[in-house]
Amino acid sequence: MSKVTIYDISKKLNISAATVSRALNNNPKISLKTRELVMKTAAEMNYEQNTLALALKSGKSNTVGILVPYMDRSFFSSVIRGIEEELYPHGYHVIICQNRDDAKSEVQNINTLLNAQVDGIFMSVSKTTKDTAHIKRVLQKGIPLVFFDRKKNIPGVSSVTIDDFNGAYMSVEHLIRQGCKRIAHFLGNINLEIYKDRYNGYLKALTDYNLPFNQDYVVQTNSKVESGTAAVKKLMKLPSPPDAIFSSSDFTALGAVQELKKNGIKVPEDICISGFSNESFTQYTEPTMTTVDQTPIKMGKMSARVFLEQIDEEVSVAVEKKVVLSPQLIIRDSSNRTDRV
Repeated sequence: MSKVTIYDISKKLNISAATVSRALNNNPKISLKTRELVMKTAAEMNYEQNTLALALKSGKSNTVGILVPYMDRSFFSSVIRGIEEELYPHGYHVIICQNRDDAKSEVQNINTLLNAQVDGIFMSVSKTTKDTAHIKRVLQKGIPLVFFDRKKNIPGVSSVTIDDFNGAYMSVEHLIRQGCKRIAHFLGNINLEIYKDRYNGYLKALTDYNLPFNQDYVVQTNSKVESGTAAVKKLMKLPSPPDAIFSSSDFTALGAVQELKKNGIKVPEDICISGFSNESFTQYTEPTMTTVDQTPIKMGKMSARVFLEQIDEEVSVAVEKKVVLSPQLIIRDSSNRTDRV
């Protein structure tokens, strides 16, 4: 049995093959009614589109690659949703890759996306990435690249991030206003700019409110529950344990809360906890967790808009953009002593 072609579909619907092709690629110039009819007919006829052949012929695949450290984090899945929702009306589909915070995997994923002839790449870099040759290779091929959240400072690459410094500052300021004076910090991997900025925001808040900095209160962690458990055990053994923790990650904050509760230490009465990222579980923990919302859907949509501007045929030169979104502090029970007085 021979494969169904766009000419078979056009013959059945009595429309041009060009119209069928545009409809199959979700071209907004074709009416929604026609696109839906073509899609329905193509499905009924078991039509299979050879996207790679189409890309080689037209120089455009109508696909983009999205590269994230972890797909099971609500932050990254929400960014992906934002990108997809913004690009779908323009006829784009997405290929999602996960590097598991491994630089070698990131390089392999980039190669896979380049081989797939994607029209653009969105990426949040691995925390272990130091060599950026694979990223520069994308630029050499003339493929638009947009960083979101985690980025490297590479000329010509646009980025969409939040103000991590201010998000951290607001968190620590809130803890201070709750009466906390010995505030610890779970420090993320400083190979990533976002964690440097959060650390600097923490330091600035201490300085502005005349609170002493104690190096013993800063604990290096990774974004895992177990890391938060180990970090809080270390802190509570100090001669003068902290009365608050600002964590650069919700996951390490969760580990701290679990360990403190296990040992009969009350949150927030004895120690206040604040996380970062507004992962989905933070609103369901006991107590609910104060955190910083990174507006991931908005970040995804803005990243997509930056990409669309870069490929605009009316713009002769792609302009590098650095978009910085405002974070939102969400105050919940883990740090809110005011309502408990």
